[in-house]
Amino acid sequence: MLQQFYPQVPHNFRYELNKDMHLAAAHFIPDERAGVCQNVHGHTYFINVTLAGDELDETGFLINFKELKEIIHKRYDHTILNDHEEFQVDDEEPLPTTEVVAKSIWNEVDKQLAKRSNRPYCLQLIVRETPTSYVVYRPKEEDHR
Repeated sequence: MLQQFYPQVPHNFRYELNKDMHLAAAHFIPDERAGVCQNVHGHTYFINVTLAGDELDETGFLINFKELKEIIHKRYDHTILNDHEEFQVDDEEPLPTTEVVAKSIWNEVDKQLAKRSNRPYCLQLIVRETPTSYVVYRPKEEDHR
């Protein structure tokens, strides 16, 4: 696997964890401005998650890599993103563009991290849709639960 290097997030936490994963999913953007992306099509998404924190849990992890993968991969792999509640059309969330996918995955990760006694934070979430296109989502400090 070709190693990817992404923009670093400046922080003062003791520990930083990065997890890369792939997932296969389809989506469509039913808007004429989306061009050919109006049609259902799939991607092998490459996801990079950056977590940081000062405290490790009782097993010595910020979070177990396996648990982090379950939060993301289990939820979205081999699905049609438009079918997920968080990507339904309404006034709050637009359709599953790469930008919205990144924010939505971050929301799910942050929700799960907020339950942990050692409280790590997701500082950055990157979604690579194609070999030449990716989105970086960085929450504001007040966005964390």
